[in-house]
This record gives sequence, structure tokens and C-alpha cells, in this order.
Amino acid sequence: METKKNTASIYEDQKYLSMNESWHVEDSPWKATQIVKLINENKCELDITKVRTVCEVGCGAGEVLVQLSKHLPNEVKFSGYDISPQLRDMWKERESEKIEFICSDFLASTEQYDVLMFIDIIEHIEDYIGFLRKTKDRGHYKIFNFPLEIHAAKAILAQKFIDTRTKYGHIHYFNKDICLALLKELDFEVVDYFYASGAIDLSSTSTSITPLSRMARIPRILLSKISKDITAKLLGGYSLFVLAK
Repeated sequence: METKKNTASIYEDQKYLSMNESWHVEDSPWKATQIVKLINENKCELDITKVRTVCEVGCGAGEVLVQLSKHLPNEVKFSGYDISPQLRDMWKERESEKIEFICSDFLASTEQYDVLMFIDIIEHIEDYIGFLRKTKDRGHYKIFNFPLEIHAAKAILAQKFIDTRTKYGHIHYFNKDICLALLKELDFEVVDYFYASGAIDLSSTSTSITPLSRMARIPRILLSKISKDITAKLLGGYSLFVLAK
């Protein structure tokens, strides 16, 4: 995960790994599916046949890139950056001629990419506004996934904010409107976005979904038939995938 170097980092020591042994690998196929969906729904804008380089900032174990490589053309080369030295062992089984991993702060490099991905990373970065300003021109297209943690249920159960802060290092919280306003203020051009129902789709497999959240699966499904927007604002369980330039 990217973070300021002068900040004590749970990603550079053993703390994050001790609390999240899988580094959320089990969620990676689902995340890759959402990314492919976003690309396929915007073929007129993002011609994947012309893409040659894809980079994920804060790539974790790197499994999203592995899964994504199965769906994109063979000519595409993938790069993953993360500052956590513990990930090197996980990378050994995932790196290939198509996929490389770099244990370094992304800001220390100057490489340019056709597609730059920020998948569940912005909420971890202390100065995320400054970070986005510095990286905005490092990729022609940008793909984001923001967990939407500002919702009514979490406001009532306020301890949940502290829980995700402690275990997952989420130090910023978003809803759809804040995400889109943030990107607009930083002069990103939003091409498309959609809600993704991780808490519904991954309720039986993800280690990051709590028993209480699993209990909300059926109410989320039922309410989402009326409105995903209302469901995200009341019960949560959604993230926002965004394609921007």
C-alpha cells in the first residue's frame, strides 16, 4: 500500500500481514471481473486492443493483475507497485514474463502507463489528494475502486469505522458523491462509473466481510432491486468502480 514515508506504516512491518494473512487474495477474481466489466462497457472510449501497459498502485499480493492478465490481450504487460516487503514471497508465485512487481513507493518512479489502477488504495493514503495530483498524468486512463463506507448503518454502528481503521488501515471514508466530487476537483475526466456489490457477491468467501455484514445480505439484495444508490447510502456493502482520464 502507498503511504508517506515519514508515517509509521503497518504495511512495511508485520502488522497488516498479521491481521490479514491472505492479503485479501480471495477477493481478487471478483475485483478483476469488475475491472473487465468497466473496460467492456466503455469500448468506444478505451480500446483495449491499443493498450500495452497496465499498472496497479498498491497491488498487494498481485492477484488482481494475475486474474486481469487472463482477460486482456497477450500483448499487455502488467506492473504492480507496493511498499510492503512481506509481499515478495507472494509475488514469486505470481510474477511472469507478463507481470512484474516492484517493491517501492510509486512516487519514486517516473514510468508512464496506458492504464493506471487504484483498486482499494486511496482510503489508505495519508495525503491522498496530493498523491492523486502527483500521479494523475502517469497514466492515460485511470481505474479506481473506492469502498463506500459512509452510510447510515455504519454511522449508527460508529465503532465499525474504528474497526476498519485498525484492521485494514482505512484512514479516509467515502460515498459516491464525495468520490465523484474529488475527481472533478482534481480535473480528472470521469468517463463512467458503477456500483459494485462486494458485500453481496463475496459474502460467503471474503475474509473482510463481518458476520453482521453477512446478515445484511438479504436486505441489501431486496432493497437494491429498488435502488442501488439508496442501498449504498442506507446499508452499505458497495464500492464504486470509476473509469477516468
